[in-house]
Amino acid sequence: MKKLLRPVLNFLLFSNVFMALCAVAQALVTFHLIDGQPVFAVLALLFTSTLGIYNFCILISPPKKPDESPYLRVRWFFAHYRLMVTFTIICILSLIPLFFMVSMQSKMLLVFMGIVSVCYGLPLFTLGNQKFGLRNIPGLKAFLITLVWVLSCVLLPVLEAQDKHFTDISMRDTFILLAKRALFIAALTVPFDIRDLFHDRRAGLKTVAVVWGERKAYLFCQVLLAGYIILLFMFRNEGFSPDFFALTFTAFLTGWLIFESTWEKNEYYYFFYLDGVLILQYLFLVLFGAATQYYAG
Repeated sequence: MKKLLRPVLNFLLFSNVFMALCAVAQALVTFHLIDGQPVFAVLALLFTSTLGIYNFCILISPPKKPDESPYLRVRWFFAHYRLMVTFTIICILSLIPLFFMVSMQSKMLLVFMGIVSVCYGLPLFTLGNQKFGLRNIPGLKAFLITLVWVLSCVLLPVLEAQDKHFTDISMRDTFILLAKRALFIAALTVPFDIRDLFHDRRAGLKTVAVVWGERKAYLFCQVLLAGYIILLFMFRNEGFSPDFFALTFTAFLTGWLIFESTWEKNEYYYFFYLDGVLILQYLFLVLFGAATQYYAG
């Protein structure tokens, strides 16, 4: 059974299909929290753009000898190079019709996120004789990842839900929602910096883990999650609702998974368990809500 499931799992994780599903799940979390009906164009945009951008960033910075990389993900990705190029081209082309299916506000947001994403990976800037991208700027890597994820998975669904009159959320509540989710997403980005600590140090990337060290980086994750839980408690719109308990439970689970993660963990731990929290968060919202309705009925 393991021999049959392993190739499927490798495909989902290392082709970034699983990460694209995580983005869709996070958008569904937003639609759920604002009581808005999911918008197909948003979900399709997030899936294709996440898959396309993640693959694009890998393709433009290939290692010299991919088959000798210490990372299983890199070895798998470049062993299926043509398939990944095809996936990336299809995703980028599919963004064109989807782009014209959203509102003008969303179009402007998508253009901004596209520029940030490209500048993140491509070495477009020059300092002396060295070329670099935005991720090479000290402390900016985790911030940019968090920014793009929060704008795409929170603000984009809010804008489209409001444009289609599926919901009515104030500017204040939107900012609070963005702040909550930013803390949660940021806490999940740091463990990947810790895993890549030695690689990033050799590459000259000044990530949180490189600058602060492994122990302080782990502590920083827990502080971010504590801040997230505090905001959940302070701004619980419907009191101690099923949503509050589902989100709080997910935060504690995430904290435990981060605490258990070390740079020695294999890649499945990071790409399945840690990233999988983004999907579990939505599933817990649905399950806690369904359980409450069942017992109330």
